[in-house]
Amino acid sequence: MTEPTPTTRPELPDHLSANPRSPHHVAAVFEHDIGIRFNGKERHDVEEYCVSEGWIKVPAGKTLDRRGQPLLIKLKGQVEPFYREA
Repeated sequence: MTEPTPTTRPELPDHLSANPRSPHHVAAVFEHDIGIRFNGKERHDVEEYCVSEGWIKVPAGKTLDRRGQPLLIKLKGQVEPFYREA
């Protein structure tokens, strides 16, 4: 019998973006399932966050910018990123 090797997860950065074109995108983090708790409630629509500055960016409905990307609004509050358990 072989034991499954525990996968090491990279530390969650202070500033992370889901957009691959952003300088704050870390592909290694997105290999795992992550979640964001904002003001005590779990959010599933977060595109970008910054823990030290206390904000998240979420899409503003179905509105798109001139490049066809979702228009994002910034919400301020307490941000807690975490890895979801499988």
